Amino acid sequence: MRIGELSRRTGTARRLLRYYEEQGLIAAQRCANGYRSYDERFVDRVLQIRGLLDAGLPTRIIKQILPCLDKPRSIYFPDATPEMLATLEGERDRMNERIRCLERNRDAINEYLCAVREYGERGA
Repeated sequence: MRIGELSRRTGTARRLLRYYEEQGLIAAQRCANGYRSYDERFVDRVLQIRGLLDAGLPTRIIKQILPCLDKPRSIYFPDATPEMLATLEGERDRMNERIRCLERNRDAINEYLCAVREYGERGA
């Protein structure tokens, strides 16, 4: 697929897709006319990248862990340093805290909605 279709299917700007390619996160083949052509698997890959970026991971870390997200999974990193592992643990802990916060907010919204609906049913 061409870059425009990948952009449309993932909701990602073409400029960002080119940046992901520059960072080595995705790879395009070049057609005879010079256009980029992306394999179907990059739809999921781009969505994974966006999710990891939204979670706050830098592209240098994403590049290292992306092979773990592919199937079949093969987790072997000869270049995994103690610093990288500590960074990943910190990011994981930060994500877990964000998840807990989101769950608390979701629960509060659910309680509010239930109370409003119950009040509406009693008042009607």
